[in-house]
Amino acid sequence: MTATSPAGAAIRLMPTAIVGVGKIARDQHIPAIAGCDAFDLSATVSGSGGVEGVENHDSLAALLQARADIKALSLCMPPVPRYDIATRAIMAGKHVMLEKPPGATVSEVLKLERLAKAKGVTLFATWHSRYAAGVAAARAWLRDVQITSVQIDWKEDVRRWHPGQDWIWRAGGLGVFDPGINALSIMTEILPNPVHLTAAMLDFPENRETPIAADLTFAGPAGMVVKADFDWRQEGPQTWNITVETTQGQLRMTDGGARLHINGALQDVPEQGEYPALYHRFAELIEAGQSDVDTAPLLHVADAFMLGQRRVVAAFHD
Repeated sequence: MTATSPAGAAIRLMPTAIVGVGKIARDQHIPAIAGCDAFDLSATVSGSGGVEGVENHDSLAALLQARADIKALSLCMPPVPRYDIATRAIMAGKHVMLEKPPGATVSEVLKLERLAKAKGVTLFATWHSRYAAGVAAARAWLRDVQITSVQIDWKEDVRRWHPGQDWIWRAGGLGVFDPGINALSIMTEILPNPVHLTAAMLDFPENRETPIAADLTFAGPAGMVVKADFDWRQEGPQTWNITVETTQGQLRMTDGGARLHINGALQDVPEQGEYPALYHRFAELIEAGQSDVDTAPLLHVADAFMLGQRRVVAAFHD
């Protein structure tokens, strides 16, 4: 796909590097770049050996020294080290895409946004679940109805999706909020009015620094209540559902937003792929000289850690 600016210009095959070649990069970013004619995967930065057929560097400093032609960087490493790398990339005049969550704290993401503006480069804090097939249609339908309640059920097996990834269990790794923030990114996209957290219960395994489960309650306008149940211990079928009750009936999103039902009827929604859509958006932002940095989902997570009651549960072992 080709991204065009309002003036009709287009970028094609911009030299791009991935920093951090782990599971998400291999599963999503590399195929998305391969299918996009706006970017060319020209290099990687990885301690794991990178990608076959693509030159790899051991550090960002080595990449910047060797490849001045690289214009855009996609940062796919865990959130804790991301701020320093993003800062150096922006200071070097590179456009930067941040895998979700965009940082370990809200304040560091806002600092990166200000820095990108000062340097005249694009910063894109991505929320891939907002590009699920049913999200845009859900947002449009909910805009004209009165919402009474929302139930979010986001339950998956951490062993399946994050095998051997110890960083998610350390401070800054977010624990169950790593997938849960995907639900929050959809919630903040489809609800026409903002909500705020009023209560949270976080379950911490006795041998881990981040939660394995969370129950959240949010308040919205006119008495609307949103409840979210996140759990990383689900075996068998995985659950990524959002159910919205309104005065005009029920809206239900399943499969992480890929399927949309309104009053029981499955809606015909276009499927473009979440990560291909992210790179299309990244190209649009670069062409327009803009950034896209929304911290709303991360703010809700920060509120949960601040307000939440902590409950110690049995030790978790991979």
